[in-house]
Amino acid sequence: MNTATIDRSGALPLEQKTAPMIDPFGRAITYLRVSVTDRCDFRCTYCMAEHMTFLPKKDLLTLEELQRLCSAFIEKGVRKLRLTGGEPLVRKNIMFLVRELGREIEAGRLDELTLTTNGSQLAKYAAELADCGVKRINVSLDTLDPAKFHQITRWGDLSKVLEGIDAAQAAGLKIKINAVALKGFNDAEIPDLMRWAHGRGMDLTLIETMPMGEIEEDRTDHYMPLSEMRRQLEEQFTFSEIPYRTGGPARYLEVAETGGRLGLITPMTHNFCESCNRVRLTCTGTLYMCLGQNDAADLRTALRASEDDAYLSQVIDEAIGRKPKGHDFIIDREHNRPAVARHMSVTGG
Repeated sequence: MNTATIDRSGALPLEQKTAPMIDPFGRAITYLRVSVTDRCDFRCTYCMAEHMTFLPKKDLLTLEELQRLCSAFIEKGVRKLRLTGGEPLVRKNIMFLVRELGREIEAGRLDELTLTTNGSQLAKYAAELADCGVKRINVSLDTLDPAKFHQITRWGDLSKVLEGIDAAQAAGLKIKINAVALKGFNDAEIPDLMRWAHGRGMDLTLIETMPMGEIEEDRTDHYMPLSEMRRQLEEQFTFSEIPYRTGGPARYLEVAETGGRLGLITPMTHNFCESCNRVRLTCTGTLYMCLGQNDAADLRTALRASEDDAYLSQVIDEAIGRKPKGHDFIIDREHNRPAVARHMSVTGG
């Protein structure tokens, strides 16, 4: 039985009359990505500098504040929520937030709660994630070679990630593997990575590296257009375009030889901006309307200005009204500085 407040006319519940968030280009914003921390226990070379300066802990929103912000977005029409980082599972007491958001699924106000993780903490948290209503997760994994894994993550241990994947599958979580395609590093391994993932019932999504944040390397050295990656894969595999979608930017192919799905996220060669339904919230309460633009809104000040959410709602509406049509990512020798100065870990990809 729906226990939502009914207006005096006996019509729809009042909570269902909240105006949806529509950006200037007519796109409904129904997907919120929340970076709960900028910290990570890896230092992936394409994502972070080795010696990162992280935000002072005093600048972070509390988990209760993050919950309140998420609830405000759910009230305004968000139906899918993804927790990211950094590495979300290194945030102290993170399961408090997961459990509170899981109640939004139980109440029917949220369709899906998921997260993107490097897998390092999954062995510890997989069963509890499933208990909180999480059905599927993304695990970032670029290579199955232990030495190369340690090289690209700097601090990572492949065996712990594989143990975490085992635990997640045992808990009933559906897993999608995310791999950044890197020329001269893992491009030759992608066929075996796909066979491994599909053999375990997991989708694989390939991602083009994006020019975000200063890192020690020149991204042009490893930039791999997925159009070229697909051409190489088609020498071994037969692909069929399929309409499958998960709510994110990936376009999917069915692989005849494995029976699995291959996703392609192509911010550089074929951007997905025309259908963007996403905004990104950082752990400091900054809302980015586009991953590849610097315009942002300060929700922390609005959040703390009043215990009532009316002003916060107004600030969110104003921000959505500034959502741009798309990003302007470029990777080439003439543009070897990042298109966006902040690191990927700030906004969670």
